[in-house]
Amino acid sequence: MNYPDIKPYIFKIGSLEVRWYGLMYILGFLSVYFMALSGARKKKLPLSKDDIGDLVFTAAVGLILGARLGYALFYNFSFYLANPLKILAVWEGGMSFHGGLIGTALAFMYYSRKKKVGVLQLADICTPAAPVGLGLGRIGNFINGELYGRVTDVPWGMVFPGGGPLPRHPSQLYEAILEGPVMFAIIWLVSRSKAPVGVVFWSFIALYGLFRSFVELFREPDQQLGLLAGGLSMGQLLSIPLFVLGVTMVLVCRRKGHN
Repeated sequence: MNYPDIKPYIFKIGSLEVRWYGLMYILGFLSVYFMALSGARKKKLPLSKDDIGDLVFTAAVGLILGARLGYALFYNFSFYLANPLKILAVWEGGMSFHGGLIGTALAFMYYSRKKKVGVLQLADICTPAAPVGLGLGRIGNFINGELYGRVTDVPWGMVFPGGGPLPRHPSQLYEAILEGPVMFAIIWLVSRSKAPVGVVFWSFIALYGLFRSFVELFREPDQQLGLLAGGLSMGQLLSIPLFVLGVTMVLVCRRKGHN
């Protein structure tokens, strides 16, 4: 299959481009706002609409800064060490989920202390929207023709621009499905099960670690890194511990909730 000829931008005016990938981020943040607002009301948390707006803005700043710094640290450290100003060139691409997770966690900790609301309570009301943003983000990766998969002979393999003449797994779509609708359905059910505080968030962490580690089997490793220790990719080395941590903390939260 040939990769569909999709322009990475929705429209452009001169040198200004409005890109699909940027739209995905905006839609993701909007979904967080509305789901967090609904969750805060159901949990009777002392948070107004403005408070939720501030929370989403704070988390967005933490996510973007963390994702960019995480990419520089985890995926191309030597390059950015030699070219530190390039870290600011976000338009050149390069964002890390794991760095974004760290940045978002720090933002939530800050906001939790500011508003005197439990950090896991904040995380739980925002987490159901995370699969929306992740799924849309992976679709944005597909539209950009980036983060494609390994060479394959499956009938749905695609020839990606910049990926050479051989068909590859459309791994962005695998990830979009698993981290989008599949994860959303699971997290939604967990959030409706009256689970103890923290279970929703840590379930998301475990599921992301599991799904990302699986999809990495089909995704082309980063050219500058290749496969690392034990034949694992950097994505797997960062995600397998997330799965273990998430499962462990779900069990801890459930035990605490039943005491």
